[in-house]
Amino acid sequence: MKIQMNSRKISSAKTLPILRRATRQVEVGSIAVGGDAPVSVQTMTKTDTRDVEATLSQIRAAASVGCDIVRIAVIDADACKALKKIVKQADMPVVADIHFDHKLAISALKAGVAGLRINPGNIGSVKKVEEIVNIARERSVPIRIGVNSGSLEKDILESDGGPTAAGLVESALRHVRILEDLDYREIKISVKSSDVLMTVNAYRLLSEKCDYPLHLGVTEAGTFLAGTVRSSVAMGSLLLDGIGDTIRVSLTDTPEKEVRVGLEMLRCLGLREGATHVISCPTCGRIAVDVRSVACEVEERLEKYYAENPKAAQPHVAVMGCMVNGPGEARGADIALAGGDGKFALYLRGNHLKSVKESEAIDALMEEVRKYRD
Repeated sequence: MKIQMNSRKISSAKTLPILRRATRQVEVGSIAVGGDAPVSVQTMTKTDTRDVEATLSQIRAAASVGCDIVRIAVIDADACKALKKIVKQADMPVVADIHFDHKLAISALKAGVAGLRINPGNIGSVKKVEEIVNIARERSVPIRIGVNSGSLEKDILESDGGPTAAGLVESALRHVRILEDLDYREIKISVKSSDVLMTVNAYRLLSEKCDYPLHLGVTEAGTFLAGTVRSSVAMGSLLLDGIGDTIRVSLTDTPEKEVRVGLEMLRCLGLREGATHVISCPTCGRIAVDVRSVACEVEERLEKYYAENPKAAQPHVAVMGCMVNGPGEARGADIALAGGDGKFALYLRGNHLKSVKESEAIDALMEEVRKYRD
């Protein structure tokens, strides 16, 4: 059977923007979430919140690679005391993650947090929830209702025979109604599972039932490789559908790596502006230069350079390993290196500038980046 391809339709599809679902907008400190705001990237500190310096160190590291919002576990009164110091010194809005104890939520609000993650149904009586809402209302602090497949209500689990996408949504909307009954609508919602398909189906179903901004994530996604793949498949599918207003990649790894994965996900979908954009070949038996080391160092140096020079032009950079595809790919990038026998050819806007030793290649490329003008 002959397959006909419409090349015009295929090529134009590359430039079509993702049409995002219309949602309400809330303000998490200085970061808008929902509406026409860019999709924001979150992480969560892995430290004991009571250790102020260790927690701030992780926040600064996350901020250095582009994080927008950070979440912190608040487990007791001592953590609340530390939280006040952390909020004052943090480089970004801080969200307090609290379970069961409404007094901790109140203390966190008084400490100045920009957001809360609670499930109203787990806090206790409606009176306790109302106490939280009354204080949150003073600054319009958003409350994220975060439902996970591992913490669904007993009656939902019994009714559905276990965790399901529909059960996640039913649980989330129960919690939403508690806040709505108190006339509070500064709400974000997440419905996460460690099961990728359940996560995707839950968010799709939820997006049809409400217009609150959605916080995307796969819970307990795993270590760096597995967690990155699972998160990318789930969140990428949803973002392509226009679903999602803020994301958190949950990895058994550092906050910086969570942020890097999240930002790269958004950039490749055209949902966030560039910053470091390096393509590199996978290498093969033809290479005669250390492409991996060069590409990794180029990424690190570019990230540092853009962090120090946020208004600098951000050219598309390529690091290629041989002279088969290298020159062609290099001509498609703004600045590129194409490897040869212990040396690299340096290209600017597709034109060959010069050839340099492998040991000089990164410095030569960075010099062109610094001189580059859009």
